[in-house]
Amino acid sequence: MRVYLDNAATTPLDPEVFEAMRPYMLEDFGNPSSTHAHGRKVRAAIETCRKTIAELLNCTPGEIIFTSGGTEADNAIIFGAIKSLGIRHVISSPIEHHAVEHTLHLVAGSGTAQLHMVELDAKGNVNLEHLGKLLSLYPGSLVSLMHANNEIGNLLDIEKVGDMCAAHQAYFHSDTVQTMGHYAHPMNRLKVDGATAAAHKFHGPKGTGFMFLKKDKKITPFVSGGAQERNMRGGTENTYGIVGLTKALEIAYRDMADHEKHIKSLKLKMIEKLKEAIPGIEFNGESESLTGSLYTVLNVSLPESEANDMLLFNLDLEGISASGGSACSSGAATGSHVINALRPGSKRGTVRFSFSKYNTEAEIDFAADRLIAIAKS
Repeated sequence: MRVYLDNAATTPLDPEVFEAMRPYMLEDFGNPSSTHAHGRKVRAAIETCRKTIAELLNCTPGEIIFTSGGTEADNAIIFGAIKSLGIRHVISSPIEHHAVEHTLHLVAGSGTAQLHMVELDAKGNVNLEHLGKLLSLYPGSLVSLMHANNEIGNLLDIEKVGDMCAAHQAYFHSDTVQTMGHYAHPMNRLKVDGATAAAHKFHGPKGTGFMFLKKDKKITPFVSGGAQERNMRGGTENTYGIVGLTKALEIAYRDMADHEKHIKSLKLKMIEKLKEAIPGIEFNGESESLTGSLYTVLNVSLPESEANDMLLFNLDLEGISASGGSACSSGAATGSHVINALRPGSKRGTVRFSFSKYNTEAEIDFAADRLIAIAKS
């Protein structure tokens, strides 16, 4: 058996999504910026997708800008907001995704804006009291805090943080890549100025995503060179990617309750099996909580052992695809920056399992049994 439990890195393409994309890969190939019939047909499809996503998110079509994915969207919002709004202070956390963390350190290193890190508790939750103090000291800041951490699954109270930011005239950007398609995002109620999505996190195609930009907080384009995306993102649109993204998000919203119930049952099953069989096992962040964490992520912390260095390798040999952290930093020699921030110097073994609608109870039993055997070897 080969079991895929790395869905926070990427998810398998839904067959319904592929069928929706197929005509735009083989037949409707026109450039959406062309004025002839071939181009007009494709342009109409893109605008229909924009409208569909806007309806799902309760926003206006003009607030949806298609991108190549979450990393581009994060960069576009950060650089665009700082430049357009003359922002001199940025508030973030040390456990953001590298698409945000590296970008903000680049901004700070250039002297464009000062970076201030909000305090975290022992489990990696944002200290909202400290966030309030920073906002009071630096009103009008850019606040960049992710909705759910991609490694430990901690959920941010995005509504409360949005209210706090609005009260201090701050621009609130939230990386919602891990939660888009898994939770509803009513943008007409959330006080979020910029949010991001990547289709491949909810069974859509890789290389396509979007950013939500609140209409009353205009920013300058990050990618120039054309008037595409309402002058907000130059470059020929990835038509079949956009079609696939939209179909995937439609399916995610259609089946959201059923998928959440199914995935939570798998996560609980793995937690119970591992706790029963491995003395001293812990779970990083809030990932053990079915309500306080992203339900698709479980970050396991094993007792110190010489075998921990080979943990992921041994799991792979056993037929289990999992992760030690973010896929975007899998080649780093320093390990996970998230785990290092929470457990500096720890020698415990870390493995992130992340689940999808396609996983089964039999796969969870198989993966748990193999991890138990490795931990006891």
